Amino acid sequence: MNEALNIDDVPDVSAEWYRDVTEFAHDTPSWSHGLAELGTEAVIVLFAALLVWAWWRARGQSGRAMAAAVVGPVAVVAVYLFSETLKNIVQEERPCRAVPGVTALAPCPEYGDWSFPSNHSVLAAGAAAVLALAWRRAMIPLVVLAALAAFSRVYLGVHYPHDVAAGFLLGVVVTPVLVLLLAPPLAPLVDRLRGQSLGRALLGGAGTVNPDAGWDRDPRARPHGR
Repeated sequence: MNEALNIDDVPDVSAEWYRDVTEFAHDTPSWSHGLAELGTEAVIVLFAALLVWAWWRARGQSGRAMAAAVVGPVAVVAVYLFSETLKNIVQEERPCRAVPGVTALAPCPEYGDWSFPSNHSVLAAGAAAVLALAWRRAMIPLVVLAALAAFSRVYLGVHYPHDVAAGFLLGVVVTPVLVLLLAPPLAPLVDRLRGQSLGRALLGGAGTVNPDAGWDRDPRARPHGR
């Protein structure tokens, strides 16, 4: 096994920002510490529930919309698995063990639970990006919630800033690209499956195109009046 990356291998600016954020965190009220730890998980649970709702909503929409609703969670999991693989390749030590003189608010994960990139950031950003494809108007609050969940990992002292930045970018960029690439060719399959009893139970009946739904929108179409 390769030797874990320690503080000497981490960008100086990231280590300094980590110190600054954890010092700031210790100066905040104690109730905010528990809120940050609970909120990190709560955002991911909320996004998971919204992905289920997106699937249920797509039952009355086009085959393309349902394909995107099914592929979306799969894409989030796929990017998460890639992130986990990357963690085991890079093997960056957690800052709560590597940075001297810093006490994290949250318990430091066990040795072997590596730091780069942040899986929480990948999941939050990836889910937010998929949901933004379904509800374009909700894009800003979704991204803000995902960013807060990512920041909380530094605030709690279990990740460097570059860990959460890399995880966030990985989730918010790669996940929607996978959905946009895979959903259109899968739409005819969804339409065929809707003609069968089991497929109709899972995917709904023949849906109609809803131009207000983000992933039903034709990306080649021009806005009205232009």
